Formats: sequence, structure tokens, C-alpha cells
Amino acid sequence: MAEFEITKRTLLRGAAAGGALAGLCLAPSAFAQSGNVPASQGNVDMEKALEPGPLPEIAMGEENAPVKIIEYLSMTCPHCANYQENTFPAIKENYIDTGKVYYIFREFPFDPRAMAAFMLARCAPNGKYVPFMDMMLSQLRTWATAEDGSAAMLQMAKLAGFTQESFQACLTDQKLLDEINSVRERGAEEFGISATPTFLINGKKYSGDMSVDTMSALIDSML
Repeated sequence: MAEFEITKRTLLRGAAAGGALAGLCLAPSAFAQSGNVPASQGNVDMEKALEPGPLPEIAMGEENAPVKIIEYLSMTCPHCANYQENTFPAIKENYIDTGKVYYIFREFPFDPRAMAAFMLARCAPNGKYVPFMDMMLSQLRTWATAEDGSAAMLQMAKLAGFTQESFQACLTDQKLLDEINSVRERGAEEFGISATPTFLINGKKYSGDMSVDTMSALIDSML
């Protein structure tokens, strides 16, 4: 078993116990507020990275777009939440919706609550993964730091259409748990992912939160 693998026992115990925001997500990067093209943290085989894993890709945009981005994120990472709220909407409007960027979200949970939130996103009614993810990230402190995480997540899940029964069924789905662990393991072992958010962009790796100006400058440099 990989050292970071989350088991059903640790999932259920950790989701319920008093929590804290994940400490392993990256601090805001030095380029978070700049508009300069950042230096990459290395190269990756993008063709290999784009190969699907055990779960369907959560993807947006045209698959043949000139710029391809894979974001590895954790649901309990404040910097992922900041990026999703303050940067991603503009990137979606200006680049994804215009056919310039193909964008993939991939799970990289650091702790049981992040794993539980990703599992619920995969189980979200009507395939509403991204809206559920947006809701959980925007309300991060409501559930990620709650004394009773299970109760807090159930309350959030009910807003998305879950019942008590569907909530429990999702969080006890061993196959789904194994598959998300596999996504994370592959990211760590094959592409060197160790912190969130990390972006694989046209064969380059970038770690840390980015402002709209910085991410836009980076995408523009590849068009």
C-alpha cells in the first residue's frame, strides 16, 4: 500500500473527527499576483499525462485545443479554493469556452476529508461534479474545520441533492475510494505531483496558486 493511500477506515474516522485545513498544499507561489510568465518546475510527458486513468476525466473545452492543462488539486487546500474562485472563472471564459484550452481536473487528496469530498463530487446527482466541487471549495472552512466533519459534509451534500442514504452509500464505495487513490498515486509516481495546486501545461509543470494575469500570460505564451 502506498504511504499516502487513504483506506476506508481512515476515511470514515478522519472525515468525522475534528479537522483542519490541509497543511501540505502549497503556500501562494511567488508568481501568484504577478502577470509574468512563471518558470516551470520541470518537464512531463504530456501525451502520457493525458492518457485517462481509472476514472472518467473531469474535462472542459475542446480536446484538440492548442493548450492542454491538467490541474491536480485537493479539496481541503485553501490555495486551490482561491484559484478556483478568483482565477478559474476568467480562464474558463477567455480560453476554455473559446476553444483555446482543454482543461482537466484531477484528484489529489491529502487527507480523509478531502478524499470524502472528492468521492461525493464523483457521486454528485446528475453528474454535477464541477458545481459540487465549486460549492465545497467556496465553503471550505464550513466543513473542512468543523468538529464533526461528517455532519458538516452531509449538510453540504444535501444542498446538492444527496440523501442520507446516497451520502452513506457514496462514502462506503470501496471501488471509488480505490480509484481516487489510484489517480493520486499515478500523479505522484509518474508526474512528480507532491503539492497542490499543481498544473501540467503542454509538457511543463507549475506549482502554486496563480492570478488571472499570470495564468493568462502563461497560456498566451503557448498559443
